[in-house]
Order: sequence, then C-alpha cells, then structure tokens
Amino acid sequence: MGCKKDENLKECPCTYPGCSRKGICCECLKYHLKSNQLPACCFSKEAEATYDRSFEAFIKDRS
Repeated sequence: MGCKKDENLKECPCTYPGCSRKGICCECLKYHLKSNQLPACCFSKEAEATYDRSFEAFIKDRS
C-alpha cells in the first residue's frame, strides 16, 4: 500500500510552517507519539493554531 500523501494533504489541518511530515500521516503520528503528543488532526482548528500538541491540550480542547 502506497502513501496517499496528495489525498491526505487535502484534509490535513496542520498549519505548522515547514512541517516535513505534512500529509504523511504515519510519520506524523509516529513523531508526535514519540514526544508524548498528538498530531494536529486530533484538535479543533482553534486549538491546533496554538501548536500545543500535548495530551492535556487535547483533553481541554475536547471538554
């Protein structure tokens, strides 16, 4: 199964400038989980804009 980067980019909410993993979901998820974070797609648009990818920020965003 090949990467669907072009298709993923249409839905990717990440606004971080220069992100090398944008549209490559498997690499993005691996990167963020390694840092005890979640990727942008787990957050609302407003919370994503803060660039706080912590689990605490996720809970606050979803509460």
